[in-house]
Amino acid sequence: MNSIILAVVIVAVIGLIAGLGLAVASVVMAVPVDEKAEAIRECLPGANCGACGFSGCDGYASALSKGITSNTALCAPGGADASAAIAKITGLSAGEVKASSAVVMCQGFCENANTKMIYNGVQSCQMAKQLFGGSKECIYGCIGLGDCVKACPYEAIHICDGVARVNPLQCKACKMCVKTCPNGIIKMMPLYETKAAVLCVNKDKGAVTRKECSSGCIGCMKCVKACEFDAVKVENFCAKVNTLKCTGCGKCTEACPVKCINLITPGN
Repeated sequence: MNSIILAVVIVAVIGLIAGLGLAVASVVMAVPVDEKAEAIRECLPGANCGACGFSGCDGYASALSKGITSNTALCAPGGADASAAIAKITGLSAGEVKASSAVVMCQGFCENANTKMIYNGVQSCQMAKQLFGGSKECIYGCIGLGDCVKACPYEAIHICDGVARVNPLQCKACKMCVKTCPNGIIKMMPLYETKAAVLCVNKDKGAVTRKECSSGCIGCMKCVKACEFDAVKVENFCAKVNTLKCTGCGKCTEACPVKCINLITPGN
């Protein structure tokens, strides 16, 4: 019996010493808590998308708390509500968050884009791109295997007839899809503003593009001549629209012979 009691006492003493050691260590090695940063962090949506330019929500909250940035409107997913809440905590001005949505610049649907092979590999755009640029003749457009769908934390993207499409009412402008797309064809456009958009990024000459996709830009320059605001340029055989100059008049869309320029109003 005495040996059992002794063993219990020894274990209890060891436990007590270990507990005291941990208590002392927790005080000595404690990391100071930035209460302001924690309060700011509670105002953010937690997407950790990096759209703010910092390493996720914690990084942005820390930067605001330490005065590294005074811009309260960098969180696109949080929008105006997050900006106002941050301003209340920090005493800074609530910035304007311009609502925007992702748009896939491609019309390479099954009936438009020609295919060069049947791809049976890993269902990933990034992986398929390594094999001759994917299954479609056009190596610049949407590969259609849904890397952006998997990356979107808001379920705002779906594959429709071989091309990714974004629901602007669900999109929070986190840009996760923009970072994920291996062909870089997803762009941000202002929400509720009508702007012209060239739904093509093909860089081949017009004759080649015609063989690859019936909706591809052929670089004919008709849209450039039709635009009265110098908002359209052709670079690398493909038209591009400067949304800052575009008034949404629609003259470029009327002039486009392949109808690859559309007037887009995300959200409407």
